[in-house]
Amino acid sequence: MLRRTFISAAGIAAAMLALTGAASAQEPLKIGLILPMTGPFASTGRQIEAAAKLYMQQNGDTVAGKKIQLIVKDDTGTADVTKRLAQELIVQDKAAVLAGFGLTPLALATAPLATQAKVPEVVMAAATSIIPEQSPYIVRSSFTAAQVTVPLAEWAAKEGLKRVVTIVSDYGPGIDVEKAFTETFTKAGGQVENLRVPLANPDFSPFLQKVADAKPDALLAFVPSGVGAQFMKQFVERGLDKSGIRFLAEGSVTDDDLLNNIGDVALGAVTAHHYSAAHDSPENKAFVEAFKKANNGMRPNFMAVGGYDGMHLIYEGLKKTNGQGGQALIDAMKGMSWTSPRGPVSIDPQTRDIVQNVYIRKVERKDGELYNVEFATIPNVKDPVKAAKSN
Repeated sequence: MLRRTFISAAGIAAAMLALTGAASAQEPLKIGLILPMTGPFASTGRQIEAAAKLYMQQNGDTVAGKKIQLIVKDDTGTADVTKRLAQELIVQDKAAVLAGFGLTPLALATAPLATQAKVPEVVMAAATSIIPEQSPYIVRSSFTAAQVTVPLAEWAAKEGLKRVVTIVSDYGPGIDVEKAFTETFTKAGGQVENLRVPLANPDFSPFLQKVADAKPDALLAFVPSGVGAQFMKQFVERGLDKSGIRFLAEGSVTDDDLLNNIGDVALGAVTAHHYSAAHDSPENKAFVEAFKKANNGMRPNFMAVGGYDGMHLIYEGLKKTNGQGGQALIDAMKGMSWTSPRGPVSIDPQTRDIVQNVYIRKVERKDGELYNVEFATIPNVKDPVKAAKSN
């Protein structure tokens, strides 16, 4: 009888152990998506969240036998909040991947935590060149500001422009745009005057007045996605559009999500970027159609494609590692290549940054709406800042 009781107890213990193991095996793999869902950069968060959810809807919520759980957190665009949320996701939620990061300071605030916890940080938006250098666990699916600006400076020089004034937001990507354009354009024989505006609560009026007084051939602008409408409206209100000064911009200014709201003041603006909703490819047509259908007609922008491709990186990486995270997942992402809605892309295995086409575009009316219509392609562009360092 004692023997039977012992066997019975042992059997229950074994069953409990098996159940615990099964429960552990069924634990979902959590992706912490940290985004500005409120505040001035809310359009960035809205676009990336929508794209991540669309990817999961199209590709299922199970990868390598693991259930994927997306946890969306609003950092309001504030670095201190981003850091706190990242810490909570790592410690409390046991997130296997951190993703999102709508602005450079937010991505940088998380970098030490990603390194310490050995958790991959997939940057889907922030665009300063130095970001992946801050942690070996960072990989980027968006772009760099310098990457899209150098081709624009080269185009401007070929167009015969001689004098340009730049106005950029005074933080990482803006400084990268200023530096990349100035160095490239002056090497081609041009002259550049640089102006910087504060990132928080910018008033563009005094800076645009300086442009009016300087009477350059062109203005080159960079402001974060979300405040382009305000900038372009002030450009027109001051009559600069009729003064013969050409309007050039890093493509965030004519963001697809906001372009129709900017209105006709944007017509004719020449920009350089890695994605347009008007990009002519079967992959993009399918992406735009599915995105609009899932989001009440909202048009995807470059933030959306960064989120969509970031999820692709995570999914395909997990397939390669059979569901393993950490260093194995980062290693699996290095060198990965695929055809995105934006065109052919790959992850540089040395820098963990994205390599992609850059397009020169012009704002035109098409089918009754405003679009960034591409008219020139520069293929397989690497981040020029890192390329210069390696030479």
